[in-house]
Amino acid sequence: MDFDFELILAVAFIVVALAWGYDRIVWAPKRKAVMAGMTPEALALLDKEAKLKLAGTPKWLLEAKSYFVIIAVIFGLRSFVVEPFQIPSGSMLPTLKIGDFILVNKFDYGVRLPVLNTTLIPTTEPQRGDVVVFKYPENPSLNYIKRMVGLPGDVISYHDKRLMINGKLVEEDLLAELPVSLNPNREPVAVFEEQLGDAEHQIYKSYRRNPLEGDWVVPEGQYFVMGDNRDNSADSRVWGFVPEANLKGRAFYVWLHWDDFFSLPSFKNNGLIE
Repeated sequence: MDFDFELILAVAFIVVALAWGYDRIVWAPKRKAVMAGMTPEALALLDKEAKLKLAGTPKWLLEAKSYFVIIAVIFGLRSFVVEPFQIPSGSMLPTLKIGDFILVNKFDYGVRLPVLNTTLIPTTEPQRGDVVVFKYPENPSLNYIKRMVGLPGDVISYHDKRLMINGKLVEEDLLAELPVSLNPNREPVAVFEEQLGDAEHQIYKSYRRNPLEGDWVVPEGQYFVMGDNRDNSADSRVWGFVPEANLKGRAFYVWLHWDDFFSLPSFKNNGLIE
């Protein structure tokens, strides 16, 4: 079962916000009236928790209200500033490794309404070469991460493991050949440095034939994305384009690496994402 944490957090925020508002409008005046009838000496004996319980304020309401600030802060930060994600697959190797924990800038592509993802305040446009997080078009409850390759109006071609954009081959240089033992996908790969826009980054290519070839024209309002692990990535070559409304933000930093529950967290991969 897929859980949409963003939706769950939004519902939690609405619930505690309603509880806080209900308390302020209905029960706070009642508590104030009770305290107005008490002597200064009696008031001095009451701590903050005791004052909140005056006038028979329901316990469930106080419990819900107590979570308002922390949930509001988390909801605000995740929705409008920065959101953490964990890398679950090797589709972005060697840039991002399985178990990397990353931070995503949520306002780079516009300030968006939580859950609905509707743009409230436009900011900057996605750039070719950005590493982007987006809602998977075929199942919006899932978040995917890929590299931005094609912008609206671009003509993308991928044949014989060479990427061409608008009739021009993308520059790449062979850096190394990795044996099976050094590749999590358990096959030998060639490591290339690729230039996409202003982004210089590394990509993997295997030595086996890749059927993911073709030519695409990127429609207006949509984008073409690919994984850096070119022969082990289900991306726009498989399921098509990413609508602008599905973009969540730009991945910009790796802050932790944790292989699994039984291993120790590591900071060896910390750094900006190229």
